[in-house]
Amino acid sequence: MRIVLFAAGEFAIPTLRSLADPARPGHEIAGVITQPDRGSGRGRKSQPTPVRRMAEQLGLPVVPCENVNAPEARAHLRALRAELGLVIAFGQKIGAEVRELFPHQCVNLHASILPKYRGAAPFQWTVLNGDAEAGVTVFRLVDRMDAGPVYVIRRTGLREDERACELHDRLAMIGVDAVRATLDLLGQKPPADPTPQDDSQATKAPKLSRQDSPLHFDQPAAALVRRVHGLWDWPGAKCRYVPAETPERGETVTLALARVGDRAQAGELPGELPGTIDYRRYVATRDGYLEILEIKPDGARLMTFQDFVNGRHVRPGDRFEPLA
Repeated sequence: MRIVLFAAGEFAIPTLRSLADPARPGHEIAGVITQPDRGSGRGRKSQPTPVRRMAEQLGLPVVPCENVNAPEARAHLRALRAELGLVIAFGQKIGAEVRELFPHQCVNLHASILPKYRGAAPFQWTVLNGDAEAGVTVFRLVDRMDAGPVYVIRRTGLREDERACELHDRLAMIGVDAVRATLDLLGQKPPADPTPQDDSQATKAPKLSRQDSPLHFDQPAAALVRRVHGLWDWPGAKCRYVPAETPERGETVTLALARVGDRAQAGELPGELPGTIDYRRYVATRDGYLEILEIKPDGARLMTFQDFVNGRHVRPGDRFEPLA
């Protein structure tokens, strides 16, 4: 099948490489449409999207496009004479006039088991909510966000310590199989019909931002673990480390990996406030303790918590406090 790929982010890379692999013939990428280069990093130096870099390495025709629905963009797409538009982590809404340029219209690879987690941050909310199961869905694009009928779903269990960035990478690999299975369905004669979603079961996965970062230790330890893992590696679960004896030396940190410690016994630790570090270097929470495993101070490398403890001479009574 002749395909136009609309993609920008890392989530699309495994599928792009699979479809361009000469050892797995049967499909042709007629063109890759991606977002324009954007400024990133401290110097805001203009950088191509991950998909553009990979497409150029593979020798594929790639076009950065500010507005895929513009008349000139539609004219370019029409000239490619592709049968299907494949959308993966693209970042632009694709209107009906574009979708109808392709005999099979457009399908989207989405990082959740639809109709659950419609929105921009599906795999992050899967971790934040402590789900036992994750997955990917390939569905036909419609005007409503992530609401189109479904061709293929692939499911996987979550590891207890799995973080959002790790789940992202696993789902991207699972997506390769889901996309190829969808292409097989569309290649049938007649093509298979997708299954409508049950809108009554739909939930939202809104985009995350730095405003979601602050960590508050007056929450249950299990909820804090989900937050640490669901927000890593961006925007990150942030708080402030404050030494008891030298509070002026406090610093902002991001927790990167944690697990639930033991639960406090009633009356065992009178007066210990959430956020307080105990003699084991565990952190008090609403219902017990959080054991931090990895931490990243602002402006420094990611490190084990033991390295942080050694370097800062962390003592019982030191605290982690919410950001001001």
